[in-house]
Amino acid sequence: MSAFKVGDPTTLNRLYGRSQGKPLRAAQQELVDNLLPRISPPAKGEVTAKSLFGEDVPLHFEIGFGGGEHLAYRADLLPNHGFIGAEPFLNGVAQALTHVRDQNLGNVRIFHGDGLDVLSRIPDGALTMLYLLHPDPWPKNKHAKRRMMNDGPVQMIADKLKPGGEFRFGTDHPVYVRHALMVMQRFTDQFEWVTEGPDSFRNRPSGWPETRYEHKARNTYGHEVWYFRFRRTGD
Repeated sequence: MSAFKVGDPTTLNRLYGRSQGKPLRAAQQELVDNLLPRISPPAKGEVTAKSLFGEDVPLHFEIGFGGGEHLAYRADLLPNHGFIGAEPFLNGVAQALTHVRDQNLGNVRIFHGDGLDVLSRIPDGALTMLYLLHPDPWPKNKHAKRRMMNDGPVQMIADKLKPGGEFRFGTDHPVYVRHALMVMQRFTDQFEWVTEGPDSFRNRPSGWPETRYEHKARNTYGHEVWYFRFRRTGD
């Protein structure tokens, strides 16, 4: 049994961290009040591409989308695919809703809350891609069970991805890199690490835009950023 398996985010009954920052501007609050209910996945029951978008399109999921820049970029790049984004921080949800409105992204659904709640209700093998970009690292050992890269969430990700589907993970925290790779070593029978040379994880892959968070991490704090792609194996 994994050292982090008991008490990982799939078995915790609460989200850690802030749920809201500074008060929303009037225009943002209007989007939360009126647009968010129209594009939110159902609070209960199965979540499928057909139920969300009316047809069985390739389905993408982003856990913790921050301000929504990556989610909006990918949705705009792939208009015939469906995208679900989940974020517990209300200010980030409001920013993402602005992208949805301004870019007229009809292929995006946004959930304000715990991404694992929605992910657990997606049928196994239904996802084409899943993104986990710059999750909270919880760098202290005593908080390791709060990390999204733990056995429980990764197993759920493996279950929900179709064979050949892709899991993209990015971070600028060295502790999280080591922990994540340790976890992924336990899933070599379900994931293949996609690389294009020994330093490929240092280079942003095509179709992976730089977010404001990443830009700040690199240019303000001088952090190195790592990019990982894992392909779901199986028939």
